Amino acid sequence: MSFLMKSTMAVCVLFLSLGAADAAQQDDAAKQREMLEKKFETQMSGATLVGHFTVDGKTNGKPPREERYEIASAKKLNGDQWLITARIKYGKNDVNVPMPLNVFWAGDTPVISLTNLTIPGLGNAFTSRVMFFEGRYAGTWQHGKVGGNLWGRIEYANQNSETEEEK
Repeated sequence: MSFLMKSTMAVCVLFLSLGAADAAQQDDAAKQREMLEKKFETQMSGATLVGHFTVDGKTNGKPPREERYEIASAKKLNGDQWLITARIKYGKNDVNVPMPLNVFWAGDTPVISLTNLTIPGLGNAFTSRVMFFEGRYAGTWQHGKVGGNLWGRIEYANQNSETEEEK
């Protein structure tokens, strides 16, 4: 066998083994993502987000306003699309709303992304980016020309509320 033929075969074997290693890494990454998505779906279904929000330019010396979102369910649909059904208390409104939105991943951290969403009973042009990590959430929100920040803790369905000692 000539040197050229041996070299060509060696290069082919090298590329095939690199391709197999890359395929194995992609398979591991897909399995890891699937596990993270299942964990997010399980933890968020029945969870309650309890925290605060600000309105840009409206401090007036008052503390941030309280907010509470009760998540009935979180379900992955297709690709990055999810359906989150939540009870939203906003001003004098108190509604259950199924919201189609995207969930993107920053490593192992889910980030909800919605842009110009219409929420029945509350209005249109709701935009938000909210990340979830280690029992907390934080992000930004926008409704038309008004926006601000939001943050708080996640009370999971399988978690007891704070004990008297923790309060």
